[in-house]
Amino acid sequence: MTTISFIGAGSTVFAKNLMGDILSFPELADATLRLHDIDEGRLRTSAVVAEKVAATLGVNPTIETSTDQRTAIDGADHVITMFQVGGYEPATVTDFEIPKKYGLTQTIADTLGIGGIMRGLRTIPVLLDLTDNMEELCGDATLLQYVNPMAMNCTAINRHSTIATVGLCHSVQHTAEQLAGDLGVDPAVLEYRCAGINHMAFYLEFGQRTPDGVVDLYPRIAEFARTSEAPLRGDAERSDGGISGLSDAVRYEMFERLGYFVTESSEHFSEYVPYFIKEGRSDLLDDFGIPIDEYPRRCERQIAAWEVMRAELEDPNTELPVEPSVEYGAGIIHSIETGTPRVVYGNVANDGLIDNLPGTACVEVPCLVDGNGVQPTKVGQLPPQLAALMQTNINVQELTVEAALTGNRDHVYHAAMVDPHTSSELDLEQIWSLVDELIDAHGDFIPAFEAGHRLKA
Repeated sequence: MTTISFIGAGSTVFAKNLMGDILSFPELADATLRLHDIDEGRLRTSAVVAEKVAATLGVNPTIETSTDQRTAIDGADHVITMFQVGGYEPATVTDFEIPKKYGLTQTIADTLGIGGIMRGLRTIPVLLDLTDNMEELCGDATLLQYVNPMAMNCTAINRHSTIATVGLCHSVQHTAEQLAGDLGVDPAVLEYRCAGINHMAFYLEFGQRTPDGVVDLYPRIAEFARTSEAPLRGDAERSDGGISGLSDAVRYEMFERLGYFVTESSEHFSEYVPYFIKEGRSDLLDDFGIPIDEYPRRCERQIAAWEVMRAELEDPNTELPVEPSVEYGAGIIHSIETGTPRVVYGNVANDGLIDNLPGTACVEVPCLVDGNGVQPTKVGQLPPQLAALMQTNINVQELTVEAALTGNRDHVYHAAMVDPHTSSELDLEQIWSLVDELIDAHGDFIPAFEAGHRLKA
């Protein structure tokens, strides 16, 4: 019987989607689901949701809960991470509000930028403690890692641990579906090849299967970019206080400049590069539809709706619908357990996979999954302009990981110093002061560093 541990199962909606995917496979319908969270209330809700998912599907898994991580992973076959260290308050609020004092604004701040750096410093130690426990209690398990900042976290795990790990995101498959919608193409007939780093991977090939073979869709994407307004998705607040849809203008603009389409949404991508968010340039925010403080707004909406949602989820008289998600996690587990081959996009160590990115980097590439586990495939050379842009992000990722693994505070300053958005807005003295203030504000969420060297008084 397969045992699957959910670390951070209090992320109830995400856990619910993965549990529905897992239990929909007949071979996994009797799995043991171990739910772990440090919040007992949310853990109880997730246990109720698990029971309801099983009832909807008519299956009979074993469902266990624990607030003790070691108990939850002992003897597990697969471990799934889905937590956020420090939560929205105080950690995320701190990551947004303190940089604003310096004139540094952000949209999502969970992957790169000063917010991504701080999130990485909070998260990496927790993940490394988990992998240490896994090596002792379930050394042959596969770690399915969903926690951001993805590349930083996976780089640290790969350098620290022998646990088989794959970082999972949904940006590749989501963006493919969005592009299909823009072009009026059935997503089921898409055929593409994608590679890069998480949130900055690009479609090297993007086509449509037809009776006569695969037709390249890039000319149609170029035509769409020239003749159409970038589509709007969801709701976002503009810099003038009005409400509009989330715009895809940033990544269509980058496509026209680079010749390849990026997998991450415009609101994310806008803060990975120095071109779009600049103090005093509200024209750029409006022209490209960039939603400053988008992540805090999403969190506030979710927090406000949580108690109502919890009541609905726990209502014994309400059936819980189960629909398939686009997440790769369940398929990976199924392939490993049954030998059924699949191809997914995973974040893994760059062990000779992309020739013109550092071997120490975490890269996102196609991976074959079967009974032998997750097997990344070689991509070779990326177009040089794409590799160069990715390197600006890898620099930040690797310096943040170095700071987390060595305890050297200097590398936190260095990471912020080379970050594309931070360095385009702040001078060196501001960057040093900002880092100091953020580390102090996060307190015990960030382990103590060695004293930093400050050669200039």
